[in-house]
Amino acid sequence: MQRLLFFYFLFFSLNVLAQTDLTKLAQPIVAEGKLLYRTEMASWYGTDLFFANYKQPKNLGGYFSYVENELAKCVFYSLSESPKVIGTAIFDSTYLLANAKLDLVERDFSPLENNLYILRKQTIDLVKSDSLFKFYQNTNFNFIPIITGNEKKVYILTGTQQQGVVILGNDYLLTFDSDNQLITKKAIHQNIIPIEFANGEADVEIVGSLHNHSPETGDFITATDICTLMLYAKFAKWKSHNVISEKYLNIWDCEKNSLVVVPVALFDKIDKEEKSPKEKKEKKKK
Repeated sequence: MQRLLFFYFLFFSLNVLAQTDLTKLAQPIVAEGKLLYRTEMASWYGTDLFFANYKQPKNLGGYFSYVENELAKCVFYSLSESPKVIGTAIFDSTYLLANAKLDLVERDFSPLENNLYILRKQTIDLVKSDSLFKFYQNTNFNFIPIITGNEKKVYILTGTQQQGVVILGNDYLLTFDSDNQLITKKAIHQNIIPIEFANGEADVEIVGSLHNHSPETGDFITATDICTLMLYAKFAKWKSHNVISEKYLNIWDCEKNSLVVVPVALFDKIDKEEKSPKEKKEKKKK
């Protein structure tokens, strides 16, 4: 009996260790997802703030957001061959409009902003001509240029134009070299995953949701998944979202914005162990 307990404890400990290692391995993805979330939040609230105060909207060529020195900035640029910055909305981590700053003084791009502008423009031009990118009704693309260290990339997320729907998938990642030339392009998910959460039944609470990853997408939750969940889970009132791949179960806590990754094989083993005593009892009855 003691020997059996020892091996059970050892098995349990090894599984906890494996879970901890997998969760730790996924932390760079979590960090990237939270960075995407911060830039998108700046775009969400920045556009509201800008259009409420800027008196010449026809002069707007576009906008993008980035994080610098713990502040999230949404930059608006003019519609011209050599665009200028015509507005900058700056947010702290709360994204409260009371704490936000809006600068409408026209200026040149900073070196970082100029690179982000070029990455965004090149991506938009590519999307118009490349068959890799798929368009769906009642959706729009959100372009998120990111520069971290020597890495230059652009994420493309599909946003919904419908209330009560969260869209995962139909997302893309482009990487660029130091001269802002395209290196790689790929679809992150292989399809679009719309998840409805407004069903008109006020007394029905859906506490969680899930989707599956194909081998092409990978075994871990993606940075785009995390960004989308952080943006929309509060409206859907989800407490968790599970991403199931061939190897892992990724459990995203929507309230704590944290991730736990567990091997799928662990659940298969537990399921077999739970079924085994029942099967033995049924055989005895026969």
